[in-house]
Amino acid sequence: MPEQKKLKNPTTEALFHAILKLETMEDCYVFFEDLCTMKELGDMAQRLEAAKMLLKGYTYDQIVKKVEISTATISRINRCIQYGTGGYKMAMERTAEECPVEDPPQRG
Repeated sequence: MPEQKKLKNPTTEALFHAILKLETMEDCYVFFEDLCTMKELGDMAQRLEAAKMLLKGYTYDQIVKKVEISTATISRINRCIQYGTGGYKMAMERTAEECPVEDPPQRG
């Protein structure tokens, strides 16, 4: 996991500490609006939505249509879900009640 070692550094830890100190949804909006571009926020939100859908059993085609994200990005997210650190699954479990995802439509 060489990437994780690069991720763990004082600057990144300071960022994560700042995020952990946010208390309300409004705190998140104002902080992330200052921190990120609209595109960066949109991209992160799309990745999270795609991860939720993958975990619910949606196909790549269904995700592309609903989230408007490339299959290459979906594939990367899927690799993270399958072989990564478990971050997507942890986030989904912790937010399932607040951010439910409907079951995928039946194929046929």
